[in-house]
Amino acid sequence: MTAGMALFKQQTVEDFYVIGEELGSGQFAIVKRCWEKSTGLEFAAKFIKKRQSRSSRRGVRREEIEREVNILQQTQHANIVTFHDVYENLTDVVLVLELVSGGELFDFLAQKESLSEEEATQFIKQILEGVHYLHSRKIAHFDLKPENIMLLDKNVPLPRIKLIDFGLAHKIEAGAEFKNIFGTPEFVAPEIVNYEPLGLEADMWSIGVITYILLSGASPFLGETKQDTLANISAMNYEFDEEFFCRTSELAKSFIRQLLERDKMKRLTIQDALDHPWIKPLNPCQALVRRLSVINLENFRRQYARRRWKMSIRIVSLCNHLTRMMRKGQEQQQQQQQDQRSCDSDNEEETRKTRLQTRKRSNTS
Repeated sequence: MTAGMALFKQQTVEDFYVIGEELGSGQFAIVKRCWEKSTGLEFAAKFIKKRQSRSSRRGVRREEIEREVNILQQTQHANIVTFHDVYENLTDVVLVLELVSGGELFDFLAQKESLSEEEATQFIKQILEGVHYLHSRKIAHFDLKPENIMLLDKNVPLPRIKLIDFGLAHKIEAGAEFKNIFGTPEFVAPEIVNYEPLGLEADMWSIGVITYILLSGASPFLGETKQDTLANISAMNYEFDEEFFCRTSELAKSFIRQLLERDKMKRLTIQDALDHPWIKPLNPCQALVRRLSVINLENFRRQYARRRWKMSIRIVSLCNHLTRMMRKGQEQQQQQQQDQRSCDSDNEEETRKTRLQTRKRSNTS
C-alpha cells in the first residue's frame, strides 16, 4: 500500500453500519444506504466486487480500487462526493461515502416547467468548479457523464451538484505518458478513441458533450452502435440541429464548440471554461442574452427519454449477450464433461478387454 493510502479496515462493515436498501448498481458495484451505528448519521456504502485472480475478468483489480480510494482521500470540495471510510472482506471492498440523495441532475431538469440558459449555467458552473478542483490537483475524472452528476438535495432553491464515481480517475503524472481506452463511448474524447496520450483535456471534451445534451436533450455523437458513436467522434460528426437549438444563444454554442475541439491543445482548459462569457458574462448585454434564451424542455424530455431508452436497450442486449456467452460456456463445459466421461468409459472398456485377453492367454499357456 502506498504512503498516505487509506487503511482498508479488515473488520466487518455490518458491525459498524446498518446496511439499508439498494440505491444503485454498476457492472461490479452496488451502492446501498447505510447508517453509522455510533452516530446515527446516514451514508452510502459502495460494495465493489474484487477480482479474485489475475486470469479472471469478473470484478475490479485491488490496485484499481486502491487508486479510487487514494484519489477520494485527496479530495475535499463542495461539488465532489466526500469519502468517509473503507472496509475490506474476502469478496468486496466497501467504500463509505457521503449520501447523495437528490438523484441525477438531468432527471431533475426534465421535471422542471421552464429553464433559461442563465439557470442552466448555474449547474454547469458547479460542474466546472468541481472539475477545476480536480484539475488543480492534476486529477482527471475520465468518466464525466450525466449519470455521474448528482444532486445532494433536490428540494432546495439551487440544488448542489456532486460529482460521483471515481473508478476511472487518474492522477496525471508530469512527464509520464498515459494511454488507455475506457469510459462511456458517447462521452469520450477523440484522443481516447485514437489511443493517444491522455490528460486533463479529456474531461473538458466530456463537459462539452454534457452541455450539448443539457441544452437540447439530444446527444451529439450517439450512433446506433458503439462503433458508429466512436466513428462520429473521430470524424467530429456533429451539428447544432435547428430543431433542437433554434432558441439557443450563440454564446452557448461557442462554449460547446470550444470544448468539442479535436486538437486538445486548442480545447478550453478548465480556467478558460470558467472565464467564458457564457459562464461569466463580460457585460449586461451578454447577461441579458443568457437570461432570455430558454431551453425547450419538451424537446429535452423527449430526446433525453429517447437517449435513456437507447442506453437501456443496449444494456439489455449486453446482458443477453453475456447470458448467451455464459450459457455457451456452461454447455461447452457440460459437453467436455460428457466427452471426458465417455472417454473414461472407453478407457475402462479398453482396460477390461485387455484384462480379459491377458486372462485368456494366461489360461491357455
